[in-house]
Amino acid sequence: MTAVTDRGAGSQSARRRRGSPRRPRTSGRYTLPALVLTVTAAVLFLLFFVWPGALGLIYSFTDYRGIGSLRFAGLENYSQLLGDDEFWGALLRTVTYVVISVPVVYVVSLGIAALLTSPGAKGKTAAKLVFFLPWLISPIVAGVTWRWLFGENFGFVNYALGLVGIGEVPWTSNADLSLAVVVIASAWGGTAFNMLLFIAAIRNVPVSYHEAAALDGANAWQRFRHITLPGIAPTSFMVVLLSTISMMKEFAMVQALNGGGPGTSNRFIVQYIYETGFNRAQVGYASAVSIVLMIILLVIAFVQTRVERKANSDF
Repeated sequence: MTAVTDRGAGSQSARRRRGSPRRPRTSGRYTLPALVLTVTAAVLFLLFFVWPGALGLIYSFTDYRGIGSLRFAGLENYSQLLGDDEFWGALLRTVTYVVISVPVVYVVSLGIAALLTSPGAKGKTAAKLVFFLPWLISPIVAGVTWRWLFGENFGFVNYALGLVGIGEVPWTSNADLSLAVVVIASAWGGTAFNMLLFIAAIRNVPVSYHEAAALDGANAWQRFRHITLPGIAPTSFMVVLLSTISMMKEFAMVQALNGGGPGTSNRFIVQYIYETGFNRAQVGYASAVSIVLMIILLVIAFVQTRVERKANSDF
């Protein structure tokens, strides 16, 4: 009786196994979309980054002028850079702009993020939208807008200053004031994205740390200095690095704002590359300047990365 029962149970389980549908394999369902996205990204990277970069490197060793055939010039373009006062002037002005703008963008972005993450802040959603709006505006449109605001004869700022009895300020004819306007415009446009990074980083700092420090008598500034800043150190490094690289390549906003003026007193390195390659038709020489700029950016990224790693190891 027991054997018959075991055989019956075994046959029923076997029928259930044979009759039960197999689970569909899901690996292929996710493989194809991932493969398509990976191939698309690789093709776009090769088409818009690797290929133009390779062409620029090839052109930098020639005297190519945009038309005609290429003539190999060796290191002539690079040796010419060493004695090019315009190149060194544009590079120096770019470095000056970066040294001034990056701290301003950092402080403004972090300050706004700290205010928007404070417990007593009101209207956080509306404030985020207002501060993020500049990120959605084209750099050319932003440059034209700030040019209208700080125009000497037609600008809104000078008009407002005239209403309170202050004379017109030479925002465009004075080199220092023109650079200050560029710094203000870049801070206005670069704050939004960095602000979001800082907001996310500040929220990741454990609240228990602040509560413990408050119980020990630490005020708001002490908690921010000794808890928040160390806690967002990786994000701070990222913001400084990305801001430095972005401002070293600044072109569209400055070109629309003042065109590097007055004269060439505020012409940055990318503007110099543009004028050399397109206005003077010295494509080979402009390509050499572009390669030098790329090397400078790589060195900056390498140095900042090493400093950040050393700081983390010491910490």
